Amino acid sequence: MLGRFFFIMGLRMMGTLVGWWVYELTNAPFAIGIIGLSEVVPAVSLSLYAGHVIDLSEKRKLLLKGTLFYLLFVLLLLLLSSKLITAQLSNNYIAIIIYLIIFCTGVTRAFTGPTFHSVIAAIVPRNILQNATTWNQGSWLSASVTGHAVGGILIGLLGIHSTLFIIFSLVLLGILFLFRLTPKPALNEPGEKKTWDSVKEGLRFVISTKEVLGALSLDLFAVLFGGAVAMIPVYARDILKVGAEGFGWLNAASDIGSIIIIITLTLHPLRTSQGRKLLFAVAGFGICIITFALSQSFWISFAALLVSGILDGISVVVRGTILQLNTPNHMRGRVMSVNSMFINSSNELGQFESGLAARLMGVVPSVVFGGSMTLLVVVITWFKGKKLRDMEY
Repeated sequence: MLGRFFFIMGLRMMGTLVGWWVYELTNAPFAIGIIGLSEVVPAVSLSLYAGHVIDLSEKRKLLLKGTLFYLLFVLLLLLLSSKLITAQLSNNYIAIIIYLIIFCTGVTRAFTGPTFHSVIAAIVPRNILQNATTWNQGSWLSASVTGHAVGGILIGLLGIHSTLFIIFSLVLLGILFLFRLTPKPALNEPGEKKTWDSVKEGLRFVISTKEVLGALSLDLFAVLFGGAVAMIPVYARDILKVGAEGFGWLNAASDIGSIIIIITLTLHPLRTSQGRKLLFAVAGFGICIITFALSQSFWISFAALLVSGILDGISVVVRGTILQLNTPNHMRGRVMSVNSMFINSSNELGQFESGLAARLMGVVPSVVFGGSMTLLVVVITWFKGKKLRDMEY
């Protein structure tokens, strides 16, 4: 948890910084969307194969390889932000290099993200796995909110280059903690199944387990259309006019809300009607996105994102618990990779969709459209996804 906390905190700071940096370089909302596309293409393309590799690999070694690659990518961004380099390159060239580096993080993310999830079940006994999943999500969200808020504040106080140095230090610290893990041997033998047969087995499991498929599909489409966070740099600088510090806090608002609900759910877990509560939470999330889109006040915008985080936190816990409790140990890598494919698709494609919609409709109408589509997805799921709607665990 400590290793993941510092690692994710560093990556969240990097995501905050890259969004702000690219918008500063290009002054184009659509350019922010390209960041998401740069990461999602390799991450989704490799997800299914990555799951096969994870199930055949010693997970500690694979996890350390992935995190060390991330450290290298942060180092490249640090060098790119130095005055020596920025003096030689135009803003457009710098933005293109950033996209290439983010593309490489997408390749690495396809393997690293699901490995983090698979390691939990290798450490924690099944009888406390549900509680461990909640704690794990809590540490992730704590790191996320800290990274978002501190990242924005440090950009305003220290600038991009110095902030990247701090990000490098945090990722390195996280890796040092991860080195303390003991080896987590593979549960499958190489050659036991052909690669494509192994991949199809993971896909078949997800498709045939309706609760899992319904939860992943709901998250995919809701976040795809509700990706207002991608436009926060535009709102912070040009609409609400709160600068880099306000940008950091707006970025952190949803994660603060998620931490509140994670703590609440740790102390008072959802006992009944989890499927219905999930659908109500996603509907409320869509309403919050519309409120944020129309707000001209920093505090109303902050509150809307805060509440959206509370509602999204419910979704994260319910979906994570469904996955952990329904997935056999020998298939965790493949199923978590399918999950990662859905999550990568929703977050990064949502970022691209937001940038494209902003270019076609304007920033505010595009975010209203996204929130409205999220509500439509919930209505369709309510009537078509009976298994998910009536699900309890």
